[in-house]
Amino acid sequence: MLVNALYNIVDRIYIGNIPNGIGAKSLAGLGITLPLTTIIMAFGMLVGLGAATLISIKLGEGDKDYAEKILGQSVVLNIIISLIVSIIGLVFLTPILNIFGATGDNLFYAKEYISIILAGCVFQNLGFGINNSIRSEGNPKIAMRTMLVGALLNIILDPIFIFDSIFNIKIGLGLGIKGAAIATIISATANTALVFHYFTSKNSGSVLKIRKRNLKLTFKTCKDIFSIGLSPFSIQIANSAVVALYNMGLLKYGGNDAVAAMSIIASISTIIFMPIFGINQGVQPILGYNYGAKLYSRVIKAIKLAIICGISIASVGFIAVEFFPHVLFKAFAKDAPNLIILGCRGIRIDLILLPLVGYQIVTSNYFQAIGKAKISIFLSFLRQVIVLIPIIIILPKFLGLDGIWLSQPIADIAATLITSYFFIKDIKLLKRQEKIMN
Repeated sequence: MLVNALYNIVDRIYIGNIPNGIGAKSLAGLGITLPLTTIIMAFGMLVGLGAATLISIKLGEGDKDYAEKILGQSVVLNIIISLIVSIIGLVFLTPILNIFGATGDNLFYAKEYISIILAGCVFQNLGFGINNSIRSEGNPKIAMRTMLVGALLNIILDPIFIFDSIFNIKIGLGLGIKGAAIATIISATANTALVFHYFTSKNSGSVLKIRKRNLKLTFKTCKDIFSIGLSPFSIQIANSAVVALYNMGLLKYGGNDAVAAMSIIASISTIIFMPIFGINQGVQPILGYNYGAKLYSRVIKAIKLAIICGISIASVGFIAVEFFPHVLFKAFAKDAPNLIILGCRGIRIDLILLPLVGYQIVTSNYFQAIGKAKISIFLSFLRQVIVLIPIIIILPKFLGLDGIWLSQPIADIAATLITSYFFIKDIKLLKRQEKIMN
């Protein structure tokens, strides 16, 4: 997932540095598309993470045949759902973007980017989804390598497609923000080809295989996948609603520069959070396998280590955003001084509680990893819907733009307290079960 995030981050860095003032406008357009790209990713997570978690649990239980059924049907589900999302998105693109706050220049640049992403989202979701299954069968290094190939290809292709000149040599295509989208889809397609090769080649060393007999959808398997994948799907859909509300408030109280600043803040947040999400994905098969095998002491050790790593990474990020925000923003928009000033204030407030967030992200993921979907869904909605959305609506009425920046840390405090209650309660239960078994 860390490598997957590079696609969006690299896009924003290159897009923000498009000359002649186009970079800042393009970033604002990109910010408007964020709710829609989040929805696209949500459907990838619904199938991909749902299948991956279930595969880990079934392998832990020794049920390899059913794990292969899950893998095969997840491929078909990803294709069907992605095509539906692509068609609906392209047909109703303008009204959808208008709902998310697109007007004038930012509508033009938003359409330039997201129309390409929608057309190729089947490759993004397939690559992401099946890559998670590689990790779930116990090969995280191969999963990382396949994603890394796509990310490196994106880094190489972005400047060629975006700019008309590279190092003053006219070898680029000069497609601007549209070029960034094309480079992203080409890279995602390459990643998809690699993961398919892994699960179909005889000599790849994969535990599971994509077999023709497992491509036929069954109600039970689809239900099992969706029941687990509903939690990360809910998180992403909630995120989409939150980003849409953010954009409306940002446009009202700060204009296009505020939207562009939030787009950069989202990228910097991604840089910080994705290693933590990577830890979550890395520990997920360990938690799922050992929970399925009733090895609860290993579950506790693994989640404790994951929490320590999550808090440590978030603390490093906290130091960076609080003491060096100008350095971070100049990487994305060096020729937009007003945007940098606005963004530096915003990021210092928005990410003031980063170490706490590191703990909350890891502990809330624990319930998804062990298959407790209901609690996981509740905790997901708690942070991004139940607490955050009312704050975003109410606080800016009194504090203006600062009210928008303050919304997330206030929500994080409430979410962390409630998540901790459920987490500590469940860990105590595991310890009691471990004692009974011994």
